[in-house]
Amino acid sequence: MPTTKKGILSRLNNNFAKLTPGGIREFDYQVSTIPGIIKLTLGEPDFNVPDAMKQAAIDSINANDSHYAPGNGTLALRQAIAHFMQNRYQLDYKPESEIAVTVGATEGIFASLSTIINPGDEIIIPTPTFPFYMAVTKILGGMPIEVDTSNDNFVLTPEKLQSVLLEHPNAKGVVLNYPSNPTGATYTQTQIKALANTIKSTNLIVIADEIYSELVYDGTHTSIANYIPEQTLILNGASKSHAMTGYRVGFIAGPQELMKAVSAIHAMLVTAASNPAMAAAVAAFGTDEGKTATQEMKAAYQQRRDVVVNDLQKLGFKLINPQGAFYVFAKIPKQYGDDDLKFATDLANEGKVAVIPGSFFGAGGQGYIRISYATSMENLTAALDNIATFINKEN
Repeated sequence: MPTTKKGILSRLNNNFAKLTPGGIREFDYQVSTIPGIIKLTLGEPDFNVPDAMKQAAIDSINANDSHYAPGNGTLALRQAIAHFMQNRYQLDYKPESEIAVTVGATEGIFASLSTIINPGDEIIIPTPTFPFYMAVTKILGGMPIEVDTSNDNFVLTPEKLQSVLLEHPNAKGVVLNYPSNPTGATYTQTQIKALANTIKSTNLIVIADEIYSELVYDGTHTSIANYIPEQTLILNGASKSHAMTGYRVGFIAGPQELMKAVSAIHAMLVTAASNPAMAAAVAAFGTDEGKTATQEMKAAYQQRRDVVVNDLQKLGFKLINPQGAFYVFAKIPKQYGDDDLKFATDLANEGKVAVIPGSFFGAGGQGYIRISYATSMENLTAALDNIATFINKEN
């Protein structure tokens, strides 16, 4: 019998003590209460789900498709995904054994990292990056190894990876998110092939989060799995490409021996994805309507990107032109130094525009802000006017 009774929080998983508060959502919540605020914070497409996808979900409900699906998702959806991956990226995956449908790419991240991480394992994570990868790695008892890419146009170079491996020769895996959240940077075919050649000589497993692969504006997306499929788990889904964030449909694709383990973890986490959502995703990945809808959204995003980049550069912001996703990662004005939290807070309170501080995204993000242009051109125009007024006032 214990002699003293401790607080209930002392009974929690010790790995949670390693986590920092969720900065993105917390900051978004705080600034949302400011009257007249224009939010450019979250990666939430402003488009509605295309009609073909909605009708497929409705048909599923009307057909009483309400029983458990197979753990890896319906065969129809896995076949549609296999066709999508072959048609768009020249990747061949067997729907029966090499694809698992997840509850969004978020669950896919957790299932993939859970499959490979033992306590103490090191996972290489190029930063700035979506912070969920580091959080999950810590929850699982792993050690995230942050690699600052801010001096390399926000991509991981073979030379930088080789240098990291000299210091961390037993690293278990590497996370690649491209096009990137938060920077919008991506890899050319030449760059990803060179990186793959370096990884090929190692035992690293690549977690390739390619959720923004359909939103590449300059050139085309090349998956690292084209070169090292036996070492790669691809994460993707319908949230960003088809504005289906609320449907929560993602997927993992990889070699059969890895996917057997991934599928077991996935099934224990969620059993299976929702049947109506999966029916909608069949229409997203397996029909011409789905492809057309994505192309139309991408054209709109590209137009918005060009306006945002042009206006910010006129105001003196330094940035790279994002090649994909729907984010701009911009250096804050010199008078703020590297205090991106203060700049974002002042911009929200005085300029009525909400953006996300870059330091929330790890090493290399300090002194930047992330602007999401997944909103209407009307909102963007108003926000850019407000930013201009705020900057001119500060100067």
